[in-house]
Amino acid sequence: TTTTTTTTHVDVEQVRKAVNALATHLVRAANERDAKGLFEDDAETYSVLISLRKAPKEPTSARLIAVPVPHALLDLETAELCLIVKDHQGEGHKEAKKRVAEMAKCGVAKVLGISKLKANYKAHEQKRKLCDSYDMFLADDRVLPILPKLLGKNFFKKKKQPVALDLTKKDWVAQVHRAVSATYLHVSGGTCVNVKVGKSTMDVEDIVENTMAAIDGAVSKIPRRWGNVQSIYMKTPDSVALPIFTAAPE
Repeated sequence: TTTTTTTTHVDVEQVRKAVNALATHLVRAANERDAKGLFEDDAETYSVLISLRKAPKEPTSARLIAVPVPHALLDLETAELCLIVKDHQGEGHKEAKKRVAEMAKCGVAKVLGISKLKANYKAHEQKRKLCDSYDMFLADDRVLPILPKLLGKNFFKKKKQPVALDLTKKDWVAQVHRAVSATYLHVSGGTCVNVKVGKSTMDVEDIVENTMAAIDGAVSKIPRRWGNVQSIYMKTPDSVALPIFTAAPE
């Protein structure tokens, strides 16, 4: 099926061309790695970079902004999630572990209490290992403000900072499912907004559909919306950024 455009600003054909070009680049890069005997297990990520005319005035936050996409980037059947919880002398941690054990197929492989996080992940190398051990991190929104300091820069560099859950509510499973099926943008203090839209394991058309939905969703969360968008690019980690939209000069 071919995608119809969901935004009047970005041409879906331009997006399709970019995704196909990046897919070709990833195949070529993988073949070169194989020829050199280097192996890459992880699926590569497709990202959309939105360049803004003016940096948002709002203070930067550790909170990621959810953007719904039609095709989830993570598969709940196989994804490994880590849930970071508030614990007072281990109590909240035990309670959360019990709750997670009762949740069938929610993908939470580890429940990590704040006290354990502080005690066991002090060194940079320990933090890096933790970051690489799970596909996604979720956290009780009450502990979110203290996490940037405890987790370190690597989480933010890899765009794996935790997604907030409201653990005072009963619907943990629904919240986990919603968290996994969205993509996220982080409006930092600068003029570039980054949002992941696909994985190299996905069909080209699914990535195209995600890109169109993610651009619309992301722009709706940016102050002044399309009035503040200068240009939009697509890239994979090691590729050049391919332009898919440039605004007319103001």
